[in-house]
Amino acid sequence: MAMAMGNTEPNIYIYNIVIDAHCKDGYLDAAINILNEMKQKDIPPNIVTYNSIIDGFCKLGQWEKVKTLFSEMVNLTMYPDVRTFNILTDGLCKEGKVEDAEEVMKHMVKKGVEPNIITYSAIMDGYCLRGQVDKARRIFDIMIDKGIEPNIINYNILINGYCKKKKVDDAMQLFCEISQKGSKPNVVTYNTILQGLFKVGRIGHAKKFFAEMLSAGFIPDFYTHGIVLNGYFKYGLVEEALSLFNKLDGKRENNDIELYNVVINGLCNNGKLDEARAIFEKLSLIGLLPNARTYKKMIHGFCIEGLLDEANDMLRKMEENGYLANVFTYNVLVQGFLRCRKITKMTAFMKEMTGRGFSFDATTTELLVNVLRESPSVLDMILGLHSKIMK
Repeated sequence: MAMAMGNTEPNIYIYNIVIDAHCKDGYLDAAINILNEMKQKDIPPNIVTYNSIIDGFCKLGQWEKVKTLFSEMVNLTMYPDVRTFNILTDGLCKEGKVEDAEEVMKHMVKKGVEPNIITYSAIMDGYCLRGQVDKARRIFDIMIDKGIEPNIINYNILINGYCKKKKVDDAMQLFCEISQKGSKPNVVTYNTILQGLFKVGRIGHAKKFFAEMLSAGFIPDFYTHGIVLNGYFKYGLVEEALSLFNKLDGKRENNDIELYNVVINGLCNNGKLDEARAIFEKLSLIGLLPNARTYKKMIHGFCIEGLLDEANDMLRKMEENGYLANVFTYNVLVQGFLRCRKITKMTAFMKEMTGRGFSFDATTTELLVNVLRESPSVLDMILGLHSKIMK
């Protein structure tokens, strides 16, 4: 891929820009071709050139090519800088190879390259993604011991790790430390702790924390409202959920179909199908189109109430509007037929389901086995589909 700019030959700066753009877009072969062109033209690549290409291959998980480029750099007496090492640690952590990333960090220290806050953040995040929050905390403490002040991103990573492990008290303690250490929480911090509190069922604390967030002057975002609405519905606080939703409803910034999906799902799960249907039917009036999740939640709601004809009609409407049903949707409907003992309709629907290459999940299989125990004659009705069902 020869590069030229009129009568002017591109310099190292231009080459690096083009290579970086190709790498970010995933065109690594083109980036390597340009690197080779540079060498042919006696334009020596620099650390920026190699960092871009190494980053590209790390994102693709092509570690052999990363090793080759790394060796090539060293052979050119161009030793990796902190950005090179950060690219490696981040790539390894995203693949779950956090111990390897930590070894890279130890290696860079031996070579006189000090890890920075980005290095520590990547490894902390890697451990948290694996649920090893205690190891993430160890990295956090090492960072502080090295004299690097954690920023809000570091705190948020660790708080999220604690909340996922249901260690909400540890998350709250860390939250209290933030302002003492000269940093400030942000909306992400509040969202993470709110989700953690709801996850462990501490509803009173969640309400209080949400009120504190508002009084502190933070403006809740879409995720905040989704977390709070989900939490209220999960624990049967339907009136409080609807009160919050009614305050949001109609405001342009809250016209997001996913927020309505949360409410429709919550109402269906709490036996409020009529209210859910009213909100569903209102969507077109406010200029919102249902998406696949909206239809699936309504189908699930109809099935919970045993309204299987309505559920089937919603499935057809969903597909007419360009959203194909998936294996989850079909399983929900078959489960509805099984629970209501509508075996004839279920058999016809099973034929359609298996014809699309979908199989039963564990819940559907269990329900089917229970029906067969109670009514062995049902087996004759589905015998023709037996081999497909058992796949």
